[in-house]
Amino acid sequence: MDRIDGVLGSLPGELYTSDPDVTARYLTDFRRFRTGATRAVLRPRTSAEVQRIVTLCAAHGVPLVPQGGNTSYCAAATPSASGEELVLSLERLNAIRAIDPGNLSLTAEAGCVLSVLQEAADGAGLMLPLDLGARQSCQIGGNLSTNAGGISVLKYGMARDLVLGLEAVLPDGQLLDVLQPLRKNNTGYDVKQVLLGAEGTLGVITAVSLKLARKPAQTVTAFLAIENIDALTDILARAQILTGENITSFEYISHHSLALLLAAQPGLRHPLETPSAHYVLMEAQSCSPVLALEGAVGQLLEELMGEGVVTDGTLAASAQQRDALWYLREHIPEAEVANGGSVKHDVSVPTSALPAFITRASVLVETQSDGGRLSIYGHVGDGNVHFNAVAPTGTAPATYKPWFEREVSPRIYDLAVDMGGSFGAEYGIGIIKLDLLDRYGDPAKRHMMRAIKAALDPANLMNPGKVVRA
Repeated sequence: MDRIDGVLGSLPGELYTSDPDVTARYLTDFRRFRTGATRAVLRPRTSAEVQRIVTLCAAHGVPLVPQGGNTSYCAAATPSASGEELVLSLERLNAIRAIDPGNLSLTAEAGCVLSVLQEAADGAGLMLPLDLGARQSCQIGGNLSTNAGGISVLKYGMARDLVLGLEAVLPDGQLLDVLQPLRKNNTGYDVKQVLLGAEGTLGVITAVSLKLARKPAQTVTAFLAIENIDALTDILARAQILTGENITSFEYISHHSLALLLAAQPGLRHPLETPSAHYVLMEAQSCSPVLALEGAVGQLLEELMGEGVVTDGTLAASAQQRDALWYLREHIPEAEVANGGSVKHDVSVPTSALPAFITRASVLVETQSDGGRLSIYGHVGDGNVHFNAVAPTGTAPATYKPWFEREVSPRIYDLAVDMGGSFGAEYGIGIIKLDLLDRYGDPAKRHMMRAIKAALDPANLMNPGKVVRA
């Protein structure tokens, strides 16, 4: 009997499936870059069952690949092609354990889909600030394992900033229980932070206590045409000041990105009469029913348009119009897919340097990429830009994309790092960005990561080959 048989033979049949028709959907990453193999997909229903699985795998030396909603852009939840790893799906750990409105907290299991948690918070008269385009399919455990960002980082921070407590199974099968939803708990190392952003390499997150926020009583959404990209950070600063730091989202959209989407979905309408090279989708929210938020945004637009900084703009007059504006922002990736997919660069720079980075990187591509089409969008408030390239019309993406990644992408990453930025803003490392981590990552940080991995997972059984090289 081999090692995997030793694990499966010790588990009840309802905790795993070996049916290839079922396991197939767990084996390919979200962007379809990699397809692995596995003998079985493990599907525990409780934290105790996760402990049992991890303990068995540790005893038999069987590697595990934790998987949530499988929405990683970096193949972080994809098993290797060897077939020697078992996939551990958290999808059945999907209970909401508690909502405490008085504590502004929610405790839920790792397999809960993000949109379900958002709805639960809404039902309690509150709001879960974490919000991503993949909200209907991503799971909170995966959001924490990759330290997801999203559209509300500007006001509420990354996923790790919303974590009050955590429950996880460590590589040796121990249950780490620091799940208390406390805002003050100064009792030694904040060990939960080690697991946040570790992409399942240091343990399996099974439950989390999250911060909630007051539900907005007012939401003001504006779509603006910007004359000069250099004005972006000044517009953001003025917006934050006039609204009393109530800007929750400040999203940049390039003309090229919007044009790709409108061409791919002809039924969509451009929200403005006057076209521009640069657009901003800005949203302000307040839980106060009396604060004059719309008046503050209106004054901002009046000033900016009077100065010629903003050349056109519209305010959403209804929830339907707001949804239509956000649809444009969130479906740009689909437009890239409709054009053969894109070479993605999820980079960040200091917020003050973002306009200059976009300008310089655009010139770099225009002079080096032989007609490549840019799709640029991102989160101005946290310095994160998705600087993507689509193959020229008439050029096969399968040929163009590898060439671009080899010849042009390194220059884009070099530029971001030279400007004090990072090659990885919110997608994580997974498998796809290991080489970039080797090239740009701080050597001392990589040393510490390897040391932590070796201390907690000396047999390298937790998601091997991801984030940290063996």
